Amino acid sequence: MDKLLIRGGRRLAGTVDISGAKNAALPELCAALLTTDVVTLENVPGLQDVTTMLKLIRNMGVQAERAEAVGGRVTLDASGLSSPEAPYELVKTMRASVLALGPLLARFGEATVSLPGGCAIGSRPVDQHIKGLQAMGSEILVEHGYMIAKVPSGPDGQPGRLKGCRITTDMVTVTGTENFMMAATLAEGETILENAAQEPEIGDLAEMLIKMGAQIEGHGSRRIRIQGVPRLHGCTHRVVADRIETGTFLCAVAATGGDVVLRHGRADHLDAVIDKLREAGAVIEAGEGFIRIRAHGRLQAQSFRTTEYPGFPTDMQAQFMALNTIAQGASTVTETIFENRFMHVNEMVRLGAKIQIEGKVAVSEGVESLSGATVMATDLRASASLVIVGLVAEGQTIIDRIYHLDRGYDQMEAKLRGIGADIERLR
Repeated sequence: MDKLLIRGGRRLAGTVDISGAKNAALPELCAALLTTDVVTLENVPGLQDVTTMLKLIRNMGVQAERAEAVGGRVTLDASGLSSPEAPYELVKTMRASVLALGPLLARFGEATVSLPGGCAIGSRPVDQHIKGLQAMGSEILVEHGYMIAKVPSGPDGQPGRLKGCRITTDMVTVTGTENFMMAATLAEGETILENAAQEPEIGDLAEMLIKMGAQIEGHGSRRIRIQGVPRLHGCTHRVVADRIETGTFLCAVAATGGDVVLRHGRADHLDAVIDKLREAGAVIEAGEGFIRIRAHGRLQAQSFRTTEYPGFPTDMQAQFMALNTIAQGASTVTETIFENRFMHVNEMVRLGAKIQIEGKVAVSEGVESLSGATVMATDLRASASLVIVGLVAEGQTIIDRIYHLDRGYDQMEAKLRGIGADIERLR
């Protein structure tokens, strides 16, 4: 099992390229299931989750060619899709596989998708997906660990078609919003999504669907309106830059000091994080296609509360907490999205961090220095936070179970080496 070895204390300087967003690429790969035409995605990141999703749709009969050397290009042809099924063997490692449910139902009138496995950071129920798709006319039976969905056939015996409706979810759900939006593109009539998620990745998916001929309005707001069309065609679409990778590198530079330009970074997708970094004392400039961050010495610790976009993202909580561990002063971090997202705290304490957990709140007192140790990654964003504390810790830090990191960060150690970090992968 691969590990990372980090020798801390290096100043970061230079330029780093931000990859395409994992959380946009995964639903956009599923969106290709909606058409018999060829779909080309560019700027697809080289991640384990992307590999898993490609394996899943190839298993259905989709032709998928990946050319990472050509701008991360993936060409998809779902005209020969023969098996609208997502088996457990492929779904168990990646919860985003549920995103195949909406497109398959919309195009074929049926789908069999395994219930996702457990998640280390907390429960992510699919009941909202089921409730919304049932409202659109689908019959969904859950048995033997699978969601078996079917739209009743029409009077002519042809496969049934989903019906437009108003869907109001009990909570804001990103993958639910994406599933309903994709399903609604081919439904009969109009679908209105209330309490929709507003993340930039949803807006990027909507822009791709519009290129395919979908009629969508309101993406980026709490209400999305979709007018169903009889069919969608192919398109070429560039995946938006990954705001969480961008934020992770911003926190790494802020923690270690230095001067780094993040090419392709979108500051307008990270307002809450950038505001906190500026309050901490970092100097940040942003323009079209770049963000520059400069930091010197210990910054000021910042308190924050995670919430849905455009608030402070839960996916940046661990990385900013890593910055707080060596900042000046005390801070409180309140996690409102996932119930188990403080598992990185015990590992940070092993390096000398002073953090105490009280329910949904982590109270941190910044220390002047950390000391390297062997730690274990527990989930994707926890992995990134441990990399950050390893970069500032004195001596060597070894991070075990970094397969979590490979799920969501494209060549992270190579990018960090490129801006001055002393980091290597141990196999």
